[in-house]
Amino acid sequence: MPVTTLAHQPPQIIRANGIDICYEIFGDANAEPLLLIMGLGAQMIHWDDDFCRQLAARGFRVVRFDNRDIGKSSHMSGGKRLTPLELLKLRFLKIPVAAPYKLGDMAQDTVGLMDKLGIKSAHVVGASMGGMIAQEIAITFPERVRSLTSIMSTTGNPKVPPPTREATAVLMAPPPATKEEYFARYAQTWKVLRNGSFPEDEALDPARARRTYERGLNPPGVGRQLRAILASGSRKARLRSVKAPTLVIHGTVDPLVNPEGGKDTAASIPGAKLVMIEGMGHALPIPMWPEIIDAIDKHAHGATAKAA
Repeated sequence: MPVTTLAHQPPQIIRANGIDICYEIFGDANAEPLLLIMGLGAQMIHWDDDFCRQLAARGFRVVRFDNRDIGKSSHMSGGKRLTPLELLKLRFLKIPVAAPYKLGDMAQDTVGLMDKLGIKSAHVVGASMGGMIAQEIAITFPERVRSLTSIMSTTGNPKVPPPTREATAVLMAPPPATKEEYFARYAQTWKVLRNGSFPEDEALDPARARRTYERGLNPPGVGRQLRAILASGSRKARLRSVKAPTLVIHGTVDPLVNPEGGKDTAASIPGAKLVMIEGMGHALPIPMWPEIIDAIDKHAHGATAKAA
């Protein structure tokens, strides 16, 4: 079936776990459900349309959605901008960061969305913070997860080396004040996170930035999501209980989540398979889609065949 003629449900908003969640579905209603969970401050469209279509063409019903506090899902309240002092206290004195919600609440949002869509269980794929949420779902709601794929993520283990100085600067930069500043920041951020030259993606950055901007920004929400990550602590010990077949994908040059984070995730989950992608940073660049999509496809369909 050509990728262009695949079934597609345009974005809709549904009430789940007490909040509004904006979601979109690619692929046949009877195909195996595959849930895509995005990372910190990233709208669902950071799972590129064509990336979603290519997964749908492999026989999946692909669901992407905006996490709480981003895009067109509910914007929450509370939580001041994170300070460097809080980060130092967390790192050296182990004083936890306060947060209006944690990753467990975001896992419940995802399961609530599945309930509303009538999805009993799905292949769950998360990138970065989305990988952390996916891990949380696999720990807390094991019966909902057919397979787990954790991409460029980590366990929350404080022993994993920190981000590079450049990536930390991107993460902690104050929000841009104007549209022009936002566009410039978008290009700069992805240049740092991709950690290499990717002309195809760089050419698309202005259009991607415009689409993200037009869907709506929520800088305080990004701050709350960051607090949620830091306040949720380490999942390392709890990940030992994960029964779902697990695939861990990580780039060898990830500046934001050190490659050791991926290795630690794979080492913490019984039977997990680790795929390190040469030259991949903290992004899903177009030249690496074939390898990433093949790995997800093989893993998810393999898990289904084993369960049958």
